[in-house]
Amino acid sequence: MSVVKINVLTVPAEQRETLEKRFASRAHAVESSDGFEWFELLRPVEGTENYLVYTRWRDEGSFQAWMEGPMKAAHQGGGEEGGKKPKPAASGSTLWSFEVVQQAEPKNA
Repeated sequence: MSVVKINVLTVPAEQRETLEKRFASRAHAVESSDGFEWFELLRPVEGTENYLVYTRWRDEGSFQAWMEGPMKAAHQGGGEEGGKKPKPAASGSTLWSFEVVQQAEPKNA
């Protein structure tokens, strides 16, 4: 079964728009990666500053290949601020890892 990676990003209120714009500007960057299955950026509604970046992968190897290739390259290059790497929008990050052991989809009516 698939593996799920959830990156928990602590984002101060004044950086939310910046974070969301950065993700939007990279839209579809992960979709062509081998083994990629799903992505969601989840904005907190109340009670936390934590955004959740949810990705699902065919297996751990697919995730690691993306981390060492496309993701690493995207985070090392120059940015929108005069060619310099922009300051991170998040003040902290934690990666959670899960294996999918059960899943369900809607039944057709």
